[in-house]
Amino acid sequence: MLNNFHPITNEAAIEVASNLSMADRRECIQGHGYDNVMEIAIGALMAPNSYYYKAPNGKSAAIGGVQEGGKIWMLCTDLIKEFPRQYARDCVRFMNSRPEKLLWNVVDERNGTHLKLLRFLGFKFLRKIPYGPNQLTFIEFCKIQ
Repeated sequence: MLNNFHPITNEAAIEVASNLSMADRRECIQGHGYDNVMEIAIGALMAPNSYYYKAPNGKSAAIGGVQEGGKIWMLCTDLIKEFPRQYARDCVRFMNSRPEKLLWNVVDERNGTHLKLLRFLGFKFLRKIPYGPNQLTFIEFCKIQ
C-alpha cells in the first residue's frame, strides 16, 4: 500500500479504537454517539476503502478512509504526535493518490489536532453546524482536488 497506509485489519481497528486520543474519543462519544471500542472498530471495518496507518515504530497509529461520495474520515491515537511530520507527509501522499474530485466531512470544533492537520492538507472550512446526538458544534470542511 501507499507509504505507511495499509488496508484495514481487525487487529489494527481494535488497536486504534482501544487507544484513541482523548480528542478523538470525545468526538466519537459526544459527537457521534459511539460509546465503546468494538462499535468504533466494527464501524471502521465496515466502512468501504478503510486503511490503517502504521507508525515508524510499527504500531497502528490511525484508521481512516474515503467513503463513497468523497466522505473522508480518520481517527488517531496519540502516536501520531510522536511522528507528526512523517504522518503529515504520508497523509499528503495518501490524499494525492485518491481519485475523488471532492473530499469532505465534518469535524468537532474542539479537535485541534485534526483542525491543524486539515489546514495543512489544504482543506477549506465552510461553516459551523450543530451535529450529532448532543448537537455539538462541528465544522464542515472540503477540498476540491
